[in-house]
Amino acid sequence: MQQWFSEAKLGIFIHYGIYAVKGVSESWSFYHGRLSHEEYLDQLNGFTAKNFDADKWAELIEKAGARYAVLTSKHHDGVAMFDTQYSDLSVVKRSPAKRDIVKEFNAAIQKRGIRTGVYFSLIDWSHPDYASVYEGGRVPEDLSTVNKYTSPTDGVQDEARWQNFIQFNCNQLGELLTNYGPVDLLWFDGDWERSAEQWGLPEFKTYLQSFNKDIIINSRFAGHGDYKTPEQGIPITRPDGPWEFCTTINRSWGYQPRDTHYKTLKQILRMFVDCISMGGNMLLDIGPMEDGTIPPQQEEILLGLGKWIKENEEAVFGTNEGIMLRYWAGGSTLSKDKKTVYLFVHDTPQESLCLKGLSTPIKRITVLHTGKELTHVVHGGVPWFNIPGTTWINISPEDAHEHITVIKVELEDEIDMYGGSGAVVTHN
Repeated sequence: MQQWFSEAKLGIFIHYGIYAVKGVSESWSFYHGRLSHEEYLDQLNGFTAKNFDADKWAELIEKAGARYAVLTSKHHDGVAMFDTQYSDLSVVKRSPAKRDIVKEFNAAIQKRGIRTGVYFSLIDWSHPDYASVYEGGRVPEDLSTVNKYTSPTDGVQDEARWQNFIQFNCNQLGELLTNYGPVDLLWFDGDWERSAEQWGLPEFKTYLQSFNKDIIINSRFAGHGDYKTPEQGIPITRPDGPWEFCTTINRSWGYQPRDTHYKTLKQILRMFVDCISMGGNMLLDIGPMEDGTIPPQQEEILLGLGKWIKENEEAVFGTNEGIMLRYWAGGSTLSKDKKTVYLFVHDTPQESLCLKGLSTPIKRITVLHTGKELTHVVHGGVPWFNIPGTTWINISPEDAHEHITVIKVELEDEIDMYGGSGAVVTHN
C-alpha cells in the first residue's frame, strides 16, 4: 500500500456524466425503469460541458485541502467520459461537448500535484455482450421478456460473449492507464454482479499492475482490492487496514436539482475528523451540472472545509490516528513522533475539557488556530499503582473555533495512555 494514500486524509469524488442533463440518478434511473434506456441515452444530445473548466475544478479541489481526486470515467450506463477507440458510446463522439473530460481533468489536477484517481464501472448495462447471463439458467425464447440489465450469477453464461466483454474492459482500462498521465488509484464499482473467477481475478489485477506496479485499487474488486471503502454510513469502529469513507455532499452522487438535502459544513467537518481520528480518509462527492458548473452550495462547502483544514492543518497532515475514544470522546490525531496529541472539540466549551488516562507529563497546551496557551490541572490518580489522574484543560467559550476547535497537547515524552493494566494504547 502506497504511503501517500494513508497520508492524504481527504479526496474529492466527482460524479459527472450525461445523467446531469435531466438531473436523474446515474444509470440506476433506467435500470429501475424510471425512464427507458433510450430516453436515458438521449441525454447525450444535451450534454454540452460548455462551462467545464478543468483548471477551475482543480483549483477548487486544491483549496478544499484534498490530496487526491476521483473522477467518473464510465458509470454503469457505459457512457465513456474519455476518448475511447473501443466504443462509440462516449461524450467525445456522441455529444455536443466533443471533449475528453477525463484527459482535461487529469492534466489539471496533475499540474497541482493532486493524486489522480479514476472511477470505472466493471459492469456496462449498454454493452451488447454484458447481459449474457439469464435468470434460472434458461435462455428464454422471447428475449424481450428479459431485464437485460440484470445478470444473476447462477444463470447460463455465453462464454464467448463474456470473454469479449472482459477484453473490452481490459482495452478501455489500458487506454486510461496509458493515455491519461500517471493514474495513482483505480476506483472500481459493480463487482457484485460477478464472481472473482468471472472477473478473471487475480490475473486481472496483475494486468492492471503491469501499467503501474504501485497503483492502488479500492475494495470493490471481488476481494482483491487494497483498501476498504465504506459508503455513506460512517464506520462506528475503525475498519481493519487502510480505508476510506465515501459520502455525498447531499443525498445524490450526480447532479440532481431537486436534491436540496445538503449536509452542513459542520456535519461534513465532523465526519472528516471522525475519519482521520480512526486513521482513514474521507472521499467527499460532488455532482457538477451538465454544463460543467459546480453548484454554488457545493463550492461553498468545499471552500469552508478547506479553510478549516488550512487553519488546523498541523492536526490533519503528517499525523496518525488518535487515542481511543474512551479517553477523549471527540476524536484526535497523533504526531508522527507520538509526542503531540490533537484533540477535536465539537461543542462550545463552558469551563474545562476532560482528558482521561494520560500518563505522560504535559509540556504545553494551546488552541491550535489561535496559538493561545491554556492552563490545566490534574485531579486524582493513584501514583503508587501508576494510575494517572484526570486532566482538566481550562478553556472559555471565547477560545472556541466557530466549527471544530483543535487543542494541541504537547508532551514531555511519547504518549502513554493507561489501559487498565498499564498497557500503552494509542489507537482506536
